[in-house]
Amino acid sequence: MNAKTAQIAQNASSPVQGAVALVTGANRGFGRLFAQELLARGAAKVYAAARDPRTVTDPGVVPVRLDITDPEQVRAAAAACGDVTLLVNNAGIFRQAPLIGSESTADAHAEMDTNYFGTLAVTRAFAPVLGRNGGGVLINALSVLSFVSYAPWGSYGASKAALWSLTNSTRDELRAQGTLVVGVHSGLADTDMTAGVEWPDKIDAKLYVHAALDAAEHGEVEALVDGPTQAYKAALSGYPANAEPS
Repeated sequence: MNAKTAQIAQNASSPVQGAVALVTGANRGFGRLFAQELLARGAAKVYAAARDPRTVTDPGVVPVRLDITDPEQVRAAAAACGDVTLLVNNAGIFRQAPLIGSESTADAHAEMDTNYFGTLAVTRAFAPVLGRNGGGVLINALSVLSFVSYAPWGSYGASKAALWSLTNSTRDELRAQGTLVVGVHSGLADTDMTAGVEWPDKIDAKLYVHAALDAAEHGEVEALVDGPTQAYKAALSGYPANAEPS
């Protein structure tokens, strides 16, 4: 097989090359980078979903109005985007709030409503779409806080832990229709959402996006983006008694 033939074979088997993708929260941060990288890797069409589609300004994408906490907008998006073969559940919020020290449970409710229930709503709406279109790929944007805790951001961590469980259960439930479900975890990345957070060694957001799409292209169910995340995941058998990875 010559190099050209090998490349054609690789493209034909890639779930990204020629895909019709929808990315939630695509007007900034990870979402915007996902949309750009999907086009760069040969996606045929990218729906860029945002609460206000006017904030989606990148060329080559199709703006879609979608607040993932609004059931009517979720249903409308699934009806309008019936050709989707690759879904990136990226939209989320980050309130930087503890569970006990907060004045109320408002932040915890908001993060769970968006990060967990909003993602669940989009997944439920688009799972049949993916199934009708051959199975496809579903990518969920997670975090190292899916499986370790950091008390100052306890409510965010709880929502991501719930989303990790959702991701694993969704993978089991959608296996029969041929949908690859990918969970992506990393430490704090340098995005619009974390711009005001002082943190050493923030991860380049592009590394997160590349790792997620690489995993999808290789049929892998999980991407652990950075060294600390890999170490924490490997240390889970000793956690929480040993809170730090060896």
